[in-house]
This record gives sequence, structure tokens and C-alpha cells, in this order.
Amino acid sequence: MRLAEVDGKALLRRHGVTVPRGVLLGSGETLPPEAENWPGFVLKAQLLEGGRGKRGLVRRFDKAAELRGVRRLILASVEDADTPILLEEAITIVREIFVAVRVDGTRQGLELLIAPQGGENVEQSGKVARIAIADAAAATSEAIFAVIATLFPRELAARVARYAARLPEIARQEDLELLEINPLALTEDGSLIACDAKIVRDDSAGFRHDPDEFAISRKLAERALTRLERSARDLGFQLVETGGDVVLVTSGAGLAMVMMDLLADHGLRAASFMDNMQGAPDETMTERLQIARALAARPSIKAIVFQTVIASRSLAERIDALVAWITAEPLPKPLFVGLAAGHAATRKMSVEEAIEKLRALGVAAFTDPVALVKAAAQAVR
Repeated sequence: MRLAEVDGKALLRRHGVTVPRGVLLGSGETLPPEAENWPGFVLKAQLLEGGRGKRGLVRRFDKAAELRGVRRLILASVEDADTPILLEEAITIVREIFVAVRVDGTRQGLELLIAPQGGENVEQSGKVARIAIADAAAATSEAIFAVIATLFPRELAARVARYAARLPEIARQEDLELLEINPLALTEDGSLIACDAKIVRDDSAGFRHDPDEFAISRKLAERALTRLERSARDLGFQLVETGGDVVLVTSGAGLAMVMMDLLADHGLRAASFMDNMQGAPDETMTERLQIARALAARPSIKAIVFQTVIASRSLAERIDALVAWITAEPLPKPLFVGLAAGHAATRKMSVEEAIEKLRALGVAAFTDPVALVKAAAQAVR
């Protein structure tokens, strides 16, 4: 779950991380009493996507009388007039710094990233220190300082190292996949203030946290769902529409990511990402195919790629369900099927028999996912 900025800063604040003073605005257009003595103001639309500055959804102003006009400019640029608006005290920034903790998917561990400049596309620059957090010893300020000493003046490097050393433990306690502070502002008096934060909590760890916490983020996430994403959730699995040209049907995030990479390697883009949901039914293949048919009806879609990996469930039952879906009504786009099954899954039907059954219906089926994607790519060009 991605947190809206106002919720992310509330999380940081409870861990003692300094953030600008702020207040969520109500329906009125007058300055809240707590903001009357602020030296300047920043008004921010609360959305779950980036690029707010470029869209005019973050605006700075100096006088309280300007609030009404600035608020109206922001609301005119968003689709939902009920979009939450955060008013913050403007911070005079001497230097912007980038600090983040994230889960390194390759290592399956935390990684600390620090850059001497904030802003956009920081991670693509060549001046990012990357520190693998294998244990508590790697997250000490001394260890961090040794890595970043050449990126900052010595005194500032020491202060940034002490600041960054706190973040991995926050990420662990809060079950965060990403904790990114950008910019971390160095102010005139030498303070370090988290002016913006991108925070993503692991959905699988939700049972460890208050289900009613971060209501704004939950409301925004619900609004952002497409009709089919909402339908998929109601059917028991997670769908993310990704704007590609091939409907990808899989089970599990790992398999989906592998297949998305294979499609991209062959010039195709997945239009869907499907994952399991915690507490959902064990088997949702029929439901995934139902959503896949709806996606495939769109003109932008060129093909459907179905990849399944079965360890012990019956391959015969899965193929029977797939055949029933194929024959129920004409497919809107060509279907390509990939099969991988363990010994226990093939007691009633071998993989070879499954492939022949599908090919008898005119459906291309493969045991090699690379061959599967190559066939799909050749067919749609």
C-alpha cells in the first residue's frame, strides 16, 4: 500500500523524523489558525502518483490571502474535486538531499541509498551510494559515513550518516518496501527536514498494523482502482492494469514479473499484472480468465498469454477449466498457453497430453516460456 504524503509524514513523525508543519484543509478557503504565523506556504494535492509538481498540484505562495486562488488552481487540475489538500509551512532549502531505504528484490534484503542531490531521476545518476543492510552493523552511522564521505562536506556527511542510520529500523518496524525521502532539506540553521516522502508498506504485513490507520491513503487507493481491478479484487485476486498490448494471465507476483520481462525482451508489453491476495481462495484461475476475456476485448490488445506452473494440483482439472473457457464463446484475441507441471500434478494427464488437447482446439501451447513468448510476438507482428 502506497501512503499519501500526509499519511507518510504522520508515520515519519511518530518515529521522531522532522517534517514541515502541516494541516489537512477542510472545505473552507480561509487559512487555519495554526498556520497564521508561518513565513510561507505550500499547498499540495494528495494523490498516490508522482509528478505532482509538473502537473501544478504543488504550489508555493507567500500570503494568506492567496490561499483561495491557489487552492482553486489545484482543484481545477485534478479529476476529483474531493481530492485531499495538504497545507504546509514553506521551508527555505539550502540543499536538497536524497535518502531512501528499499527492499532489494535480488538480495531480498534492505538497501540504503543516499545521493548528494535530490530531485527527479536521482537513482539514474552516477552519484548514488548504495549500502546493503545485511545486519545491524551495516546500518551504523560510522559504516554509512565511510561510504558517503566523498559525496558531502565532511561535517554534513556525518550528519546525513546519522540521519540515514535510523531509517532501516523504521522500515523494519513498519514493514515498508520503500521509504524514500526526496528532498531531505538542509535548512539555513542546519536542520534536516523531510519535505516529501514516498512510502510503500508491504500489503502482506497488514495483519500486524491497525486496519483503520492511514484512512486517506486507503480512500485514495480505492478511488484509483479501475472497474476491472475492483472486480478482480472482489473475485479474490489482485489485478493491476499496466497499459500494454498483451493480456498476461499468471498466478503469483514472481511468475508475473518473469513473464513481463520476457514479453518486454520480445517487444511486447503486458497489459495486466495478476497476483494472489492474502486470505483469498486457493484457486482463482476461472476468475482470472473471466477478467482476461474482458481485457482482451479492447482494440489495443493483440494477444492473451496464459502461463501456469503447477506443483501438486491436478493438471487435468486446470486444462478442463481452460478448455471450458476457450469453448464457451469465441476468444477475442489469439491465445498462447505455457505449461509447467510437477510429477504429482500429472497423475491424470501428462503435459504432452495437455498440449495436444489444446492444440486440437487451435491453441498454441508450450513448455518453454521463451518459446511461448516468441510465438506470441511472431503472431502479432
